[in-house]
Order: sequence, then structure tokens, then C-alpha cells
Amino acid sequence: MDADPFETVAVEAIESPCVLVCSIDTATGWCLGCGRTRDEIARWTAIDAAGRRAVMATLPDRMAILGQ
Repeated sequence: MDADPFETVAVEAIESPCVLVCSIDTATGWCLGCGRTRDEIARWTAIDAAGRRAVMATLPDRMAILGQ
């Protein structure tokens, strides 16, 4: 039997801290909206879940620094 070309495939949702305020702070290199670096933003979908969690753990401190 042939595979169904319209078969539904489950796709894992990737959590993202993006709040659609994409502007990089020149002093820190962090996004003013989410706190990630340009490299972290660019590679976000390629980073594994553990790597994304590690970045996410740093964001509250970064955002606090940006808010000062």
C-alpha cells in the first residue's frame, strides 16, 4: 500500500522567548525584547532543547540588566 501523501505529521513546537520587539542593545549585544544574542536568535531552531533551556535560564538576569 502506498503512503498517504496527505498524512498528518506531528511537529514539536519550539518554545521561544521572542516578544516581537527585535532590537539589539549595542552595549550588551542582547535583544531588548527577549535578551538573546544575535547568534542565539539566528540558531534558535537548530539548538537542541537542552541548549534552548540553558539560554532561557540566562534571560531573566539579562533582562534585569537591560531594565536598569
